[in-house]
Amino acid sequence: MAELQVDENTSSRKSSSAEEETCKDPDRLYDDGEKSIIGEQLDQHQSTATIRKPYTCDQCEKSFWSSGILKRHKRTHTGEKPFTCDQCEKSFSRSGYLKVHQRIHTGEKPFTCDQCEKSFSHAGGLKIHLRTHTGEKPYSCDLCEKNFSQSSHLMTHKRTHTGEKPYTCDQCETSFTDSSSLKRHKIIHTGEKPFTCDQCEKSFSQSSNLKIHKRTHTGEKPYSCDQCEKSFTESRSLKRHQRTHSFDQWEKEFSDSYSVKLHQPTHTGEKPDFCAHSEKSFREPDHMGENLH
Repeated sequence: MAELQVDENTSSRKSSSAEEETCKDPDRLYDDGEKSIIGEQLDQHQSTATIRKPYTCDQCEKSFWSSGILKRHKRTHTGEKPFTCDQCEKSFSRSGYLKVHQRIHTGEKPFTCDQCEKSFSHAGGLKIHLRTHTGEKPYSCDLCEKNFSQSSHLMTHKRTHTGEKPYTCDQCETSFTDSSSLKRHKIIHTGEKPFTCDQCEKSFSQSSNLKIHKRTHTGEKPYSCDQCEKSFTESRSLKRHQRTHSFDQWEKEFSDSYSVKLHQPTHTGEKPDFCAHSEKSFREPDHMGENLH
């Protein structure tokens, strides 16, 4: 019986040791190897981990259930990154982060979607990807109630409310709400066009522009006008087109109102246009013009 108890504790310690490598924030994901997300097992682990936390950080008073986790936590204050990639010399605060990062070099993608067979280098990437199939958007903006599939997308969105633009170009001082927008912007200065069409070898600075361009080869026109059923390869072309309907409607309304205004005097006998030269009144300005000749 005692032997069984030892085995259970050993198993528990092993399980905790494996999990504690990524037990930091369940809403974050591995991006450049510095962030993690794991599934339901982490939630279960955290619920048991909150029972007793005798190890407290002397800098922020956060508490932890093991000295090892406290030691790793303290690196967030010191900035220490003792785990270094031997291929690109990038450093990480945890061995688990390094392990995930190394898959960039090896190309290993052990986590595969069972619905579309797309593969990922880490479990967090798969979990987020699965939301494209389920439509799940668990992160809600408390200001406008928009929902997002990723916490990072919510964080970026919130900056549209606050006006915060923390990413600034060092060449022209233009600022952006997220790092990817800044990265895309910098290509303007370098003239780089890294996105090349595989059918005509035309190159583009933005992947979105390449995507639109490819529709000239496929004939795809996904943006359709709901008034005349004309289709377009990009949304801005549709918007320009829709203005023609707005103008046509305005022109028709203007024309109709002008015609009504001219017609009404035939019933009332009113002659609102007065000619100072002949001292005559006319129902229509054109008739007054004819009088001058």
